[in-house]
Amino acid sequence: MAIQLNELASEAYVFGFPLVFDLEQVERFTTSGLGSLEPAPFNTFSHARTLAGPEDTFVSINNDTAYSIAQVDLGVGPIRLSVPDAGDRYYVLQFVDAWTNNFAYVGTRATGQRAGEYLLVPPGRDDGLSAADGADEGVTVIRFPTRVATIVGRWAVSGADDLPAVHALQDALTLTAVHPTLAPPEGVPAVAGGLSEAVGFFEKLRVWSQAFPPAPRDRAALDSYTELGLTGAHSLADASGALVAALEKGYAAGKEALEAAIRSGAQAPQLNGWMLTEHMFDYNVDFFEVGTVDDPEWKSEDPKTRYAQRAGAARAGLWGNHGYEASYPMTYVDAAGDPLTGDHVYTLRLHPTPPVNAFWSLTMYDLPLFLLVANELNRYSVGDRTPGIVYDDDGGLTITISSVKPSDPTAVANWLPAPEGPFRPILRMYAPEAPALDGRYVLPAIERVD
Repeated sequence: MAIQLNELASEAYVFGFPLVFDLEQVERFTTSGLGSLEPAPFNTFSHARTLAGPEDTFVSINNDTAYSIAQVDLGVGPIRLSVPDAGDRYYVLQFVDAWTNNFAYVGTRATGQRAGEYLLVPPGRDDGLSAADGADEGVTVIRFPTRVATIVGRWAVSGADDLPAVHALQDALTLTAVHPTLAPPEGVPAVAGGLSEAVGFFEKLRVWSQAFPPAPRDRAALDSYTELGLTGAHSLADASGALVAALEKGYAAGKEALEAAIRSGAQAPQLNGWMLTEHMFDYNVDFFEVGTVDDPEWKSEDPKTRYAQRAGAARAGLWGNHGYEASYPMTYVDAAGDPLTGDHVYTLRLHPTPPVNAFWSLTMYDLPLFLLVANELNRYSVGDRTPGIVYDDDGGLTITISSVKPSDPTAVANWLPAPEGPFRPILRMYAPEAPALDGRYVLPAIERVD
């Protein structure tokens, strides 16, 4: 019986990890901020006025765009989102619910560059919307799957001189409650403290899954954890010793399995050492609002793999986009299959360079935290917009990856600094063209050259 509870708790960890991890970041954002993003209350955007750096301690954050992020709580009723005209600048507003489903997109690919008005509607308000609720003519309705969700805005930045123009766009991005109230949003329910890491995790899952129910198809999975006390009204602070022991063991096993899975690439096909993650975020199979692609090609419906896929995506790339918005191949190994480490020097020769409708970049992250790496050039990525990069005579691009600055000037121009220890680069392709998604564009392996 104890072994059965241990295994059940391990499954529950994987099932509930995205919800807990996401809402921990939501709480963090509203109370402490995130690097250069100042803390902001619910229903208010916080804007990064610079590109991200090592001080922005968020998993796999990008260094290509300036962020505008809002934590939205529709417990106050519908909210009006106003978006400015972006001109010819690439941007995206990505909507992520509490279970990390990407359920809507506004931006260059999804809705175009013109200004727009959107009405954000809470769960259960599918019918009966009127002008009094903000449903005016010309307003696009976006229905939220959960009361709390995140809007992750990204604005392309071409350099420091371009930041003032981006700031103007950020400042024109607004959220306005249709029915103003003096009562503050409820936010994320408080969870009792003083618990162990493992029991605290499961207590958050218990409380938060009741405040933010999963999709109907996932309800049976959640109910299967009733024996663990995850669906009831009683705090796990009062759990029996036997149950606490099972939760502790299940937590440890689930965490170990999740970490091993994301490093092995078990959830994604691999080619030349690259994990092809364009379908990494396809676990949303229920909620398709404006800008999403409701097509079998972009749905992972197998329940045996979908929960693990969702947990892995949250752990390695929380708030990442669907592949059709931005594709994120990543690798931990070189051409010989050996782990990438700052003890060696590598090159990546891209010929041709990635096919995109917007732009591409290769960004460096340390392990095991997936954070940007401090270096003497303050360079965290190399891409088609990197000043001074030098292309090969045939139009290809050779990127040098090392922890020590190269001596050759051309190599320095194309240098992606690495940490002294293990690392994982991510290639980002924004608005990827079809060859980047259907297998016609093949990324070469990273070659060790020392």
